[in-house]
Amino acid sequence: MTQFRRRLDYTSWGRVVRAEHAVAKPRFPDELAACFGADRADEPILAVGLRRSYGDSGLNAGKRVIDMTGLDRFVAFDAGAGRLRADAGLSIDDLLRVIVPKGWFLPTTPGTRFVTLGGAVANDVHGKNHHRSGSFGCSVTGIGLRRSDGSQQWLRPGEPLFQATVGGLGLTGVITDVELNLSPIASAFLDVERVAFRDIADFFRIATESTARFEHTVAWIDCANTDKALGRGVLQRASWRTDGDLAPHRARSRPAIPFDLPAGALNQVTLRLFNHFYHRLQSRGRRVRRLHYAPFFYPLDSLRLWNRLYGAAGFYQYQCVIPPDAQEPALEQLIGIIARSGAGSFLAVLKTFGTRQSGGLLSFPREGATLALDFANHGAATLTLLAALDDVVLKAGGRLYPAKDGRMPAHMFQASYPNWKRLEAVKDPAISSDFWRRVTQQ
Repeated sequence: MTQFRRRLDYTSWGRVVRAEHAVAKPRFPDELAACFGADRADEPILAVGLRRSYGDSGLNAGKRVIDMTGLDRFVAFDAGAGRLRADAGLSIDDLLRVIVPKGWFLPTTPGTRFVTLGGAVANDVHGKNHHRSGSFGCSVTGIGLRRSDGSQQWLRPGEPLFQATVGGLGLTGVITDVELNLSPIASAFLDVERVAFRDIADFFRIATESTARFEHTVAWIDCANTDKALGRGVLQRASWRTDGDLAPHRARSRPAIPFDLPAGALNQVTLRLFNHFYHRLQSRGRRVRRLHYAPFFYPLDSLRLWNRLYGAAGFYQYQCVIPPDAQEPALEQLIGIIARSGAGSFLAVLKTFGTRQSGGLLSFPREGATLALDFANHGAATLTLLAALDDVVLKAGGRLYPAKDGRMPAHMFQASYPNWKRLEAVKDPAISSDFWRRVTQQ
């Protein structure tokens, strides 16, 4: 019988909040009923996956969580048609080892393969090809959902509860299984081209031309340097090869960061040096190269526990999206604030989103440009910086990504996600999270 066990080290990938949780890990679907127990408003529950969300959307401090990673089986896989149904706890890492040799890939993949299918649905994750494929929910054709009233439902696109569950942060019930259509590939490799840009205006010129010709685009941007170097970076654009080499990534032990770096290791000097040399490295060598999907889509997965680089106090990831009519001046303002603060990010990622939408009530992607950055947690100084960035994003009509957020104020969430009341109306009454309680307070 599945039991809840106290864990004192439970945290998200950002590691800012560490709190006690009562954790249950079922191995079979019929054990979920016992996990719910009494439907009590003072003891909410939350289903979680591999906990790669950076903030508190996957935390339920002092309360109960269901670790879904024990429910990780394939239910059905039609290798001819490219249709898959699997338990929600199956990871993208394990999934790709099975489907890639058969000539299939996920239509949309996030920046780490250590995400469960349930987590990908709950956060409606996006990738480097939003202009072509949209977010993860666009390829989902069915969702199994268990509610606290004991009902097991099968949700289809277009249904109100389906649209609330896609991007719904796990609040509508426990996602038990996921059905989706895969994308055909003729190789596990891509042709990847690197193009340097000198500023934000130059980025948009190159990005516009690239999205018309390439399936995947993503840019690194230098957020540590000012003056003439402000907004410089390197864009990568790529499309799948057709050479028939369908070798999946290898399951092997990866090196790990063995300890937390000292608090002062990430400072203005080291950030500027890193950004300078990373820019030179990315700008040199062959412009086009053949690259396996693993280092292209999941570069940080090659290093286990890389979040320790930000020290024991953890870090905040800040990801915003700015609509097209305000994206260029707003991004210039954001990068200027960050550069002047001296708290720039090592790996700042800049991408564009297209018009395709999943319809999820709380889905983050919208047409425009999205910027993602990591900031070491230095307490009040960091929070003050992030509040200044909030002002720019709100005035530009943008919003922040709930899966990455650890401190968005309630008024900002409610202003930028006007459908939150619609989700609240169908939310499972027994389910909640630290994030939801924080951003829905009146």
